Amino acid sequence: MKYQIVPVTPFQQNCSVLWCEETNKAAVVDPGGDIDRILNVIKKEGLTLEKILLTHGHIDHVGAADTLAKSSGLPIIGPHKADQFWLDNLSGQSKNFGFLPVEPFTPTQYLEAGDKVTVGEQTLQVLHCPGHTPGHVVFYSDKDKRVWVGDVLFRGSIGRTDFPQSNHQDLIQSITKVLWPLGNDVEFVPGHGPVSTFGIERQSNPFVADQLFE
Repeated sequence: MKYQIVPVTPFQQNCSVLWCEETNKAAVVDPGGDIDRILNVIKKEGLTLEKILLTHGHIDHVGAADTLAKSSGLPIIGPHKADQFWLDNLSGQSKNFGFLPVEPFTPTQYLEAGDKVTVGEQTLQVLHCPGHTPGHVVFYSDKDKRVWVGDVLFRGSIGRTDFPQSNHQDLIQSITKVLWPLGNDVEFVPGHGPVSTFGIERQSNPFVADQLFE
């Protein structure tokens, strides 16, 4: 599976376009805004966009999802239902974070741990990783050893837990008990900043390095 990161919104959120090389069918992960940038990648690569995938309900990750879905006739898949309260408060998020107005919406399908989503002939496994938000999910390609983690983990950092219904201990558990078992060689694409691997973070991340838990 190929992918391209498309930085969107003033927060430079890592929206990703993923596609199956056999079929050229694509999905977009976390379209927070700047739809034209996203569609330019789709057009340039000759792709057919078939679905929208959401890791969690924060506006910089979902702000353009409903508009893109309605304009292109696409389903919105994810996040977990526990994040619906964030989607219901998109108008408030717009004001609080200085975004253009965004209306609340409900996804076509909520996701649970163990679910699978397809992109063309490729399959992504769904893992529930609460902490940053209660309904945060990540999308893992076992074939490519790559995972889209949203705001759970970053290179050298972890997701914030000072939001309503965030929980720091849940976040640490999600990282160490759900993500780490996937393997040190797994590359992750975070919601902000550069990609990294779990092995690197287990060695040097000041929040979740292995030595902190010995």
